[in-house]
Amino acid sequence: HELRHRGTAHRYQVFVPSSHAKGMPLPVILFLHGSGERGSDGEKQVEVGLGPYLQENLEDFPALVVFPQSPEGESWDGTTAEVALAALEESIVTYGGDRKRVYLSGMSRGGYGTYSIAMAHPSRFAALVPVCGGITAPRQRESLQVQATADKADPFAAAAVQLHHVPIWIFHGALDDVVPPEQSRRMFAALQAAGGDVRYTEFPDANHNSWDAAYRHDPMWAWLFTQRLP
Repeated sequence: HELRHRGTAHRYQVFVPSSHAKGMPLPVILFLHGSGERGSDGEKQVEVGLGPYLQENLEDFPALVVFPQSPEGESWDGTTAEVALAALEESIVTYGGDRKRVYLSGMSRGGYGTYSIAMAHPSRFAALVPVCGGITAPRQRESLQVQATADKADPFAAAAVQLHHVPIWIFHGALDDVVPPEQSRRMFAALQAAGGDVRYTEFPDANHNSWDAAYRHDPMWAWLFTQRLP
């Protein structure tokens, strides 16, 4: 698929499940890739994370999945977030997505983007699944942070106040040396303190790649597809 946004063409992919033929409104997942999949080829964003899981489960995966691609050097904010949401909207209209069951998930830079886009659109998503993401910049990577809370005294608490009404299941690897698990631990604690509906799974043997384990975690899918907007 291709959409034009402010005069520029952007490619994205959509997975349409076999259940689409039944004509029922489908749950929808917007997937945000990580730093390594940025570009303009329209391909890399399905090669890591949720895409490979779908390849293994083509026959019985029950949801539409929208795969936008972030340009090189960009994060999931500003124009890049606008393009992702435009691809989501186009897919919902084209394939009959259920607006009460739209979910947002991302990994690494896309995990940061999951928090960021959800904060900017607080009533859009029925649930969030951030994988090895975070809120503040890990070590010296200033470009990797949620901009909306960057200037707050406690960015985690500020983010949690904005997101405590959205069901969230956070995943991280305990051995992650790219985005330390402290990012997810602190966000989990902040969401709990804010009264949020939040779960946290930390894989003890995983480094930065906690996405393969997260997307193969069957209880997460069973939980996700029961979440719906009021």
